[in-house]
Amino acid sequence: MSASAMKVVGSADALEPSCCQSAASALEIVRDGVITGEGPTTSGRVHFSRVLDADDAAWCARILTSAAVDEQPVSRAEAEVLFAINEAATERKDDGRFEDLLAKAIAHHAASASGLPVPPRHVALSAETSIESWAPANARGVRTDVLEWVARQMRGNRPDNKALMAMVATFVGVTVLPLAKLPSMIDIGM
Repeated sequence: MSASAMKVVGSADALEPSCCQSAASALEIVRDGVITGEGPTTSGRVHFSRVLDADDAAWCARILTSAAVDEQPVSRAEAEVLFAINEAATERKDDGRFEDLLAKAIAHHAASASGLPVPPRHVALSAETSIESWAPANARGVRTDVLEWVARQMRGNRPDNKALMAMVATFVGVTVLPLAKLPSMIDIGM
């Protein structure tokens, strides 16, 4: 990653993105730390490989809500790296924060990529903000190609993110179906 794409802040190696692309690059560093248990986002603490902990979730939230990107919608590149982090973490020790953040970031991307209005990231991705308060209540207005992209990403990812599955169920209007059936329903419907 180039120095122009990322500024190092303070002595704690905190990475401050300057745009959505550098935010995606910073999230890749978090992903690498989750996979290996080493790197700038894990220094100074014990971190086992393939474990996503509260500090990792906080890094993701800090990167995604940085002032430089706060008014921009979550990009496809950022969303893809979040899916990669989700897949890389075989164990969770974050009390569900990353699951919440992932669902909100994907909803933010899907809505904005469909031309729907979204709040600033610091509002939309906040743990205190419910996804129902701003995300589309159904698929009306959400582009089919965006829903297909989300479905493809979910096929390759851990199926136990209930927040993400509920959000997608809301988008496709199948909230009455059991969440366990959602991935196969998305496959059939697309």
